[in-house]
Amino acid sequence: MQMVWDHDGPVTVRDLFSELSGEREIAYTTVMSTMDNLHRKGWLARTKAGKAYRYTPTASREEYSARLMAEALAGGGDTEAVLSHFVAQIDGQESEALRSVLLRLADGRLADGRLADGRLADGRLADGRLADGRLADRRLVDRRPQ
Repeated sequence: MQMVWDHDGPVTVRDLFSELSGEREIAYTTVMSTMDNLHRKGWLARTKAGKAYRYTPTASREEYSARLMAEALAGGGDTEAVLSHFVAQIDGQESEALRSVLLRLADGRLADGRLADGRLADGRLADGRLADGRLADRRLVDRRPQ
């Protein structure tokens, strides 16, 4: 996944194979199987480009890490004990980041500044509407079925 994220766009098996084979001995089919497995698990999307597929990540590095953490938490038994062990292992900077996220979530804000109900901090919805249905320029939006 790291190598896929390092590319600014879609990547082929051949692209990654070329990079990996410069570092170590690896079979093309190993890279192909790995990317196919990641696609089947939902980590990579792919589109056909001639005879090959072009792969793109379905999540950012951060989203991927969060998914892994959620899977580990779900399979770890006692959630409170798992979280206690996790928090005991993080450093001061990570602890401060965790505290900041918890405070923001308690305030109802997501990481991008939106409120948990989809509003931005100034009351606008992500599509520019105000909560009462008006656009930010004060025009009313007719939401009646046509």
